[in-house]
Amino acid sequence: MAQEQYQGVVYQGLSTAPENWQYAQNRLADWVQTLPQQTGIIAVTDARARHLLQVCEHLAIPVPEKLSVIGIDNEELTRYLSRVALSSVAQGSRQMGYHAAKLLHRLLKQRELPLQRILVPPLKVIERRSTDYRSLRDPAVIQAMHYIRHHACRGIKVEQVLDAVGLSRSNLEKRFKEETGQTIHHAIHAEKLERARNLLATTALSINEISQMCGYPSLQYFYSVFRKGDAMTPKEYRDKYAETAC
Repeated sequence: MAQEQYQGVVYQGLSTAPENWQYAQNRLADWVQTLPQQTGIIAVTDARARHLLQVCEHLAIPVPEKLSVIGIDNEELTRYLSRVALSSVAQGSRQMGYHAAKLLHRLLKQRELPLQRILVPPLKVIERRSTDYRSLRDPAVIQAMHYIRHHACRGIKVEQVLDAVGLSRSNLEKRFKEETGQTIHHAIHAEKLERARNLLATTALSINEISQMCGYPSLQYFYSVFRKGDAMTPKEYRDKYAETAC
């Protein structure tokens, strides 16, 4: 960070327990509100990142438009507990287990263990919505994009976006196109497809379930739209990009 001339700040969180949960969240909220816009935060675990996303939702801070968040561990459960899909660092869990078993074997054989610490590097960053930052400056466009990201899979139309932002179609369409290079309709369509791709690659949900979750009226229509956008069927996409266990 220093080489890139970025200033880093460390937030010391509290241990989470039922009796101090609300205090911890309020304290986190106070800190978040001191951060400048377009700040990126890496949380020590996915669970901590989810707490941060909850605070952002409570404060109406758009993620990732004004604050980007990434966790560590790539926990599957966390994907379903947050409205914004969480980017995460996938740990080398399999390699950690291998080293631990090897050390345990040596210990059982009463052999001396190495003194140096074994460091297992992370596998990769799994990019999802919480870090999909785009440099948007127009407040109306930021609001529109945030609404689309949260509601696209509910089958919304352009009219609902206009109502949420409170601008005329000609005004918002012009500003949206200038800022993003696409129409509002295309942004809704792209959001649904991206959500479908993510679910295909990272879950074991059936393709029919994914079709319904992403707001498509029928499985046949979903196949048609997906094939047109990705030049392959949803099943072919899953076979090619499905995440393997670490």
